[in-house]
Amino acid sequence: MPSPAAVCQLLGHRSRSPGPALRIALQLVLAWAMWAAGSAWGQGVELQDLTVRREEASIRVDYQLRITLPRSVEDAALRGVPLYFVAQATLWRPRWYWRDDRIARASREWRLSFQPLTSNWRVSQGGLGQSFATLDDALGTMTRSAGWSIAEGREVEPDGRHYVEFSWRLDTSQLPRPMQIGLGGVGGTSEWTLGVERSVRLP
Repeated sequence: MPSPAAVCQLLGHRSRSPGPALRIALQLVLAWAMWAAGSAWGQGVELQDLTVRREEASIRVDYQLRITLPRSVEDAALRGVPLYFVAQATLWRPRWYWRDDRIARASREWRLSFQPLTSNWRVSQGGLGQSFATLDDALGTMTRSAGWSIAEGREVEPDGRHYVEFSWRLDTSQLPRPMQIGLGGVGGTSEWTLGVERSVRLP
C-alpha cells in the first residue's frame, strides 16, 4: 500500500492527462485511509468500565476491558514467547502546594503462555495457574475484576479529594531480551504498545 508521501508525489506530478491522474490519486488516498483504519480497528485495549468505590474498610476498584491482541503479538505467543500483563491502581491525594501525595499503590501481574502439546492457553498469577481452550477465555481472566481492594479505608480522609490512576498494559520489559533487540526495541513499535490509562475521582 503506498504511503501518503507517495500519494502526494502522484498528486504533484504533471501529466498530459491530469483528469485520470487525479482520479487515481484520489482512489489511492481512499484505499490508504481504509487500509489504515482496518489495521487499527480491533487492535488495542478498550476500557469498557472503571468504577472506584469507597467502603468502610477499603477502597475498591471494578474494571472491565476488551482487548484484541495485534497479529504480531499473538504470533509471538503462538511461537512460545510468554506475555506479561500488568494492572496497576494508584490512590492519590491532591496538594496545591506540592506534588500530589501518593497514598497507596496496588498491582496485579499475569503471565500468558501457549501450550503447543495441548493447544491450550495458560494464565499464571503468583503461584497459581489455569488453562483455557481459547485465547479469548484466557484474556477474560485478566481484563475484568470486581472488588479489587487497592487501599485501606482508614488511609482516606472523609472529606479528601482523592483520585485513582488506573492502568492496564502489556509489559514489554519482560519479553526475552534477544527478541527486544531483534525488533529494534519492542516498546517503540505501535503494535507492542498495548495498554490503557485512566484517572477517576474517588466519590
